[in-house]
Amino acid sequence: MSSLGFNFAPDVRPLAARMRPTCLQHYIGQEHILGPDTALYRSLQARVCHSLILWGPPGVGKTTLAELIASQVDAELCKLSAVTCGVKDIRDAVLEAKALLAQFGKRTLLFVDEVHRFNKAQQDAFLPHIEDGTFVFIGATTENPSFALNNAILSRARVYALKTLSDDSLQLVIARALNEDAQLKAWQVSLAAEALKALCQAAQGDARKALNLLEQAAEMCESQAGKRHITFAVMKQVLPSHFATYDKGGDLFYDLISAFHKSVRGSAPDAALYWYCRILAGGGDPLYVARRLLAIATEDIGNADPRAMQVALNAWDIFQRVGPAEGERAIAQATIYMALAPKSNAVYSAFKQAKQDAMADTNVQVPLHLRNAPTALMQEMGFGDSYRYAHDEPGAYAAGEVYFPPEFADRQYYVPTERGLERQLQEKLNYLNQLDQNSDNKRY
Repeated sequence: MSSLGFNFAPDVRPLAARMRPTCLQHYIGQEHILGPDTALYRSLQARVCHSLILWGPPGVGKTTLAELIASQVDAELCKLSAVTCGVKDIRDAVLEAKALLAQFGKRTLLFVDEVHRFNKAQQDAFLPHIEDGTFVFIGATTENPSFALNNAILSRARVYALKTLSDDSLQLVIARALNEDAQLKAWQVSLAAEALKALCQAAQGDARKALNLLEQAAEMCESQAGKRHITFAVMKQVLPSHFATYDKGGDLFYDLISAFHKSVRGSAPDAALYWYCRILAGGGDPLYVARRLLAIATEDIGNADPRAMQVALNAWDIFQRVGPAEGERAIAQATIYMALAPKSNAVYSAFKQAKQDAMADTNVQVPLHLRNAPTALMQEMGFGDSYRYAHDEPGAYAAGEVYFPPEFADRQYYVPTERGLERQLQEKLNYLNQLDQNSDNKRY
């Protein structure tokens, strides 16, 4: 109670806000960029900071780190959110930074959250002010900066990738909250081992989510003898609404798809099934996986097992005919089949090389003998002259005939592997090549 007889209001901010670190010593995780031997840590200790981009998933400390950097280098912190602000807000921030620097000689650290949401013009608006030292620029993004930010911004700011917190780091965050937060201490909150494990698993490396879940569980927990002990049963009441999710346009989505594709390519059916189920658990579209299987069929399996294309198409068709319950299983079956199928990227490589040649020179002429001659004039000009009709040749093969233009006569794009059906295709190619070498009808 104050001297005037009024009670001060308690801190009603969420636990995650109350526990936001105020010094580098309390900042947990990201040792790979903030360890004692790192360049960023040394520069902050020297009270020096450069413009940078903080890239990482939600809840790993991007905003907190920006605030700590501003405090460490004694800079005025100006926060903008790319979700809500526009060019006028940027202009006002620049004017304030210039005035602060001119009047007091104090630097401004401009922190832009969700910076990837700015368009190119908005991003470009920062460039001259970064270069002339009006402010130190820190952008935070959950998207890959290589795709989400302009090259001009990237060339002027160093990118730091922040990682999801490990369970050990999350446990340190939780322990600090239990030991230091006034409300949790007043309630004398403790966690059972199983509850702590479930909490860390549900948080998925997100400190903010971990603290929010802890606070909800503490509020739900009944007090016994002035203490609140969070059991696994209590924690389960909080967790059901927190399923594994991901932003379908974000990096985690593409990371999961990448892991799935690489597992199928690597002939690891169990791992492929796991990543497929992770995609489903996160609310992913099973047909996106089916589409990826079709890509795998031509990119990674090819003619080593041409049936893979049909298997993938069948799985897609089954899903659309019978719905998710059985359709998801059909895609799982196709996943296992294709993971265990013989692998070849010979078609993929051949097609890629042929496209490069075709695009390099689009003026190469079709040889006369390969052109149609539907009119007498065309016949007089030599169109179709001496063309050899394959069905009239021994074995339906015109040995020595060339179907390339002269400039590409020696090209070979498709080189079968020794795996699956391609072993037989290679034998066929060897046989045809031998016929060509022995032919007296070589064109050129």
